[in-house]
Amino acid sequence: MGCAGCTTSTNGKPNGCRSNGSCSTGGCNRLNTYDWLSSREVIDTDPLPIVEVSFKNGARKQFFRVPDYLRIATGDQVVVETGNGYDLGRVGLSGELVRLQMRKKKVPEDAKLHEMVRTANERDLERLQEARDLEMSTMVRSRAIARSLGLEMKIGAVEYQADKRKATFYYTADGRVDFRELIRHYAREFRVKIEMRQIGARQESARIGGLGSCGRELCCSTWLTDFKSVSTAAARYQNLAINQSKLSGQCGRLKCCLNYELDTYLEALEAFPEKADHLHTQLGKAVLIKTDIFRKQMYYCYERGNQRGKIHRLSVERVKEILALNAKGEKPAELTELEALEEKGGIMDFEDVTGAVELPVEKRKKGRKKRKKKSGGGKGKGSSAKPDHKGATSKSKKKRRKNRKKD
Repeated sequence: MGCAGCTTSTNGKPNGCRSNGSCSTGGCNRLNTYDWLSSREVIDTDPLPIVEVSFKNGARKQFFRVPDYLRIATGDQVVVETGNGYDLGRVGLSGELVRLQMRKKKVPEDAKLHEMVRTANERDLERLQEARDLEMSTMVRSRAIARSLGLEMKIGAVEYQADKRKATFYYTADGRVDFRELIRHYAREFRVKIEMRQIGARQESARIGGLGSCGRELCCSTWLTDFKSVSTAAARYQNLAINQSKLSGQCGRLKCCLNYELDTYLEALEAFPEKADHLHTQLGKAVLIKTDIFRKQMYYCYERGNQRGKIHRLSVERVKEILALNAKGEKPAELTELEALEEKGGIMDFEDVTGAVELPVEKRKKGRKKRKKKSGGGKGKGSSAKPDHKGATSKSKKKRRKNRKKD
């Protein structure tokens, strides 16, 4: 059974159990890199004095050098130097895997890196929690100040340093923003060093997190680090409907998962002929309506005005044969033999099943409107409309007399 969340206590465990509670998934830290070497008793003959430290549950990661007097293991809370004070993070990688990670991010081993100071104590963790508690109120106030100045930007997140001397404001904007006046207001309001950092819509959704349409956590907030451009051509190659609401993610851009299977589709499309939208036969011109990429089949139907006739399923080889005949100026008698298609179930009658599924239109009964009796009388302020009872009593007397005569 999974835990209720990293912000609540479960079975007496502290908030943010880091897989020490009941979840055992490592979900407390974003963009996890599994340090499988740390769980094995392997002696490193050439240890690397550099570790990767993650801040704010993996939202930001940096490399730091470890002094000779410190013994650091993966998962330790450490205090590091940032150049503008001190910050607190968790060691995510150590040992030989750091060398591979630096090579992946193209960071040389002899680069100038900040050093680690010491391991964190209880007072450091308390100050870090105080800094995290200030971030939400600071973000709300910073948005109000930016709106009052009329700047076309959105403050997406605020991150305080552990010693509360510096605050980083992450914002999104369509173009360049002159925030010099904004920084003056922020410095006067929050009394800290201000750093403005512009990010894209995908980076903003990665920091905020959430669940995608697939039901899982967003790829950008769990494992995806490099954001490649996604175009509508990726959806067209995969025969997906160009529906902006379904193809867009929480960031408002096209989903990154459209690129995951694109290479497989492109390799499969190499076997299909080009410019095969129309085939000419003696019965008329056939139009391509569907392509089954992985079964290597193409579906055609004849043009007969605004109506659609039978749908013919053809193989890629047959389509290439017909295109070769059309290139020579010849037309085959039919797309393919009818008997062979009927045996394979290739001819499919097009039937509009929407009428059979939809309910018939119900005839609505018009409601009888109650007519209000207009009252007579004057229109002045002192006049009052009174009903005339004389006419009603006379009619009732006539009915009684007629009933008596009948009796």
